[in-house]
Amino acid sequence: MHNTAAMLIELGAIILVLGLLGRLAGRAGFSPIPLYLLAGLAFGHGGILPLQASEEFVATGAEIGVILLLLLLGLEYSASELVDTLKTQYPSGAVDFVLNAAPGAAMALLLGWGPIAAVALAGVTWISSSGVIAKVLGDLRRLGNRETPVVLGVLVLEDLSMAVYLPILTALLAGVSLAGGAVTLLIALGTVGAVLYVALRHGRLISRAVSSDSAEMLLLVVFGLTLLVAGIAQQLQVSAAVGAFLVGIALSGEVAEGAGNLLTPLRDLFAAVFFVFFGLHTDPADIPPVLLPALALAAVTTFTKIVTGYWAARRAGISSKGRWRAGGTLVARGEFSIVIAGLAVGVEPRIGPLATAYVLILVVLGPLAARWTEPLARRLTRSSRRRQPEFHSGRSLPAEDAGGRVHALTGADHDQDVAAGQPEVRPGGGDRLGAS
Repeated sequence: MHNTAAMLIELGAIILVLGLLGRLAGRAGFSPIPLYLLAGLAFGHGGILPLQASEEFVATGAEIGVILLLLLLGLEYSASELVDTLKTQYPSGAVDFVLNAAPGAAMALLLGWGPIAAVALAGVTWISSSGVIAKVLGDLRRLGNRETPVVLGVLVLEDLSMAVYLPILTALLAGVSLAGGAVTLLIALGTVGAVLYVALRHGRLISRAVSSDSAEMLLLVVFGLTLLVAGIAQQLQVSAAVGAFLVGIALSGEVAEGAGNLLTPLRDLFAAVFFVFFGLHTDPADIPPVLLPALALAAVTTFTKIVTGYWAARRAGISSKGRWRAGGTLVARGEFSIVIAGLAVGVEPRIGPLATAYVLILVVLGPLAARWTEPLARRLTRSSRRRQPEFHSGRSLPAEDAGGRVHALTGADHDQDVAAGQPEVRPGGGDRLGAS
């Protein structure tokens, strides 16, 4: 009885603190993830008020948080959208992987952490935060911008890549042999392919079977199915997170929308618990020794993400301003970086403190980069043009209006619209990005 009372008191205190921190972050206009991580550091080993009775419950809640993060992400995309994205934007995904995974792998090898830790740290620096970026796009009123589909395309490719990357990492961390790792990878690829095929061919039947007029029944069926598939996937060493992501892809239409609305509060609760749990297992005293590598990685991968977004938007024919906005938007890292680091701390404990410091830096810098990369690039470009002699061809260059259409005015008018915060709306636009 005493232990139960102590656990309830600790859980109540944690959730109350998280609520207050989330409200503070909302008023300040930035993601609450860094505050959740700091709360975990305060409640964890070596912190101010270390937890005693509720740690096991928090660990289970953290697992559910990861599953719900991936499920809700899968619900945002249909199987046809994923296939279309793979067909049209795979070069952007390849550039994203090379430019952003390489710095993490190189840093791990330079620190002498070994090849398995290099694979893990490569994932930490590679994957952008879909949750933070979704919120930033909504806050900056850019959901209808012409560059937003490019940003979403890069994120979709990263998320889909997790279905291959996580099983490989899990097999490496488990010490599976080369043959065993190959079998795990084949299972993962086969599972992803089978789910995409079934979702494309029979998605309506699956959604109809899951559908219910009762919100309670829909919540129970979708949540129970997700936990069941996640558990089976974990048993097959494919990763519970990937299993949850595939369940989200398989559901579509009104079922996906209804399940998303019902599960979003649960996701927010358990995701917050997950970030706290990660902080609980990171000793604050371990962060100062890895702070310089974290800062170096943050600086390098901020640049490489901006280059990635710029290149992807340029390939899609987006204007220069949209290219810079796309690059700045992709900077933020968050939930996936912590998930990957959480898997790898058993092999290299120093990955945890490094990833915590790295995410704290970029989850704060990310929204700032999304807001200021394009104005800063525009100002620097104008400054460089002033130093060069001007040549006039006798005709003005076309510029895009607020709707993304080309007109005969000078580009200054459009620059003023963007600087004033008016979104560049994509013609016929619509998006599938939900509030996260």
